[in-house]
Amino acid sequence: MDPRQKPRLIEIIQNLRERIREARANGWLGEVEGLRVSFDAAMAKLKSLKNTPTDGRPQLVDLGMPVFTDDAPPLQSDE
Repeated sequence: MDPRQKPRLIEIIQNLRERIREARANGWLGEVEGLRVSFDAAMAKLKSLKNTPTDGRPQLVDLGMPVFTDDAPPLQSDE
């Protein structure tokens, strides 16, 4: 995410908080749950933005090592 978008993201988070309060006040429990999902995702983006260096260089991302098990059946050939 572009760090220049941080003010907009903060605005979105504030709006989601207000909408969650309104939905709770009106008893719209399904709406509250949907808004919480969006709020949590926006907060995760904000957190990742805080962990992003501001020098503009690309960052390495740890994708982890794949785990291979012997439980998989052998590949079959079409011969």
